[in-house]
Amino acid sequence: MSNKFKAVVIDNQNEKFTREIKEIDQNDLKDGNVLVKIDYSSLNYKDALILNNGGKIVRKFPFVPGIDFSGKVVESEDSKFKKDDHVILTGFRVGEAYFGGFSQFAKVESNFLIKTPKELDNHKAMMLGTAGFTALLCAFAVKAREDLLLGEKVKDVLVTGATGGVGSIAIMILSKMGYDVHAVTGKKDKHEYLKNLGAKNILDRKDFEGESKLLEKGIWDGVVDTVGGPALTKILAQTKSTGIVAACGNAGGIKINTTVMPFIIRGVKLWGIDSSAASIARRVFVWNEASKLIDFEKLKTFTKELTFKELLETYPKLLKGEYFGRAIVNPNK
Repeated sequence: MSNKFKAVVIDNQNEKFTREIKEIDQNDLKDGNVLVKIDYSSLNYKDALILNNGGKIVRKFPFVPGIDFSGKVVESEDSKFKKDDHVILTGFRVGEAYFGGFSQFAKVESNFLIKTPKELDNHKAMMLGTAGFTALLCAFAVKAREDLLLGEKVKDVLVTGATGGVGSIAIMILSKMGYDVHAVTGKKDKHEYLKNLGAKNILDRKDFEGESKLLEKGIWDGVVDTVGGPALTKILAQTKSTGIVAACGNAGGIKINTTVMPFIIRGVKLWGIDSSAASIARRVFVWNEASKLIDFEKLKTFTKELTFKELLETYPKLLKGEYFGRAIVNPNK
């Protein structure tokens, strides 16, 4: 086997940022104890930021981005993984601090990997990718109201940023769990798409703008908030007693102007979702639940497979809000 392979390489020399498809050597892979031949990666918003200019995230150059991947083990120094095992990686700062998934090979720490569940395959795993994994974590956080906290049964769940990757998949999962999903979007042409995913009701994002009272009428048993910012203030005020708000995004801003009232009067839980640092045990549980909760035929209808060249053409559209659906990256095309 040749030690040369293709990868997307970003660089920043003399304040000139570049991104190119290059041939690199396996000796350039200096991290970790497991070598993986990558089958698929996916394009996430964080990837787009990094491909654009490093996103103030990547500190060492030249660098191979890509925050997730699925593939097969080539070599392993850890007995937990053997040659040809199918594996999934999301997070752990791979694609940020360690060479990532926009490559034909990656070398990572064994404790960053889980084995691909038998009910999935590596293609389906990256149809979900980090967005799908985050959506699953959010859905199980909402479900914790009735399971873990032994509270009232969840009925009405709000999902913001509903047409995005996390939002779309969250709607599918929450609907499958039996909840009434209320999707928030500013895109009027996507109402039928959201209903097809399982949304019972579509709300305009303008409904969540403006000043909020300390507490408003309690409407939501649970919330998956992919947006953050000022709307989250109103959402917290509208969450029912013992409701759970799973927050996983900040495209709408990083600040909220709230009070302690929702938390101490209603016992609302603001549950931060950090998919990058989720424990291995939680990853194994969530990925093994995926096949029960995801309609992959439906997911396939809004998933596009990209080559490296198409990846470099597509990421600017994602940053501008012009790309719709999931994008998986095939490094071997």
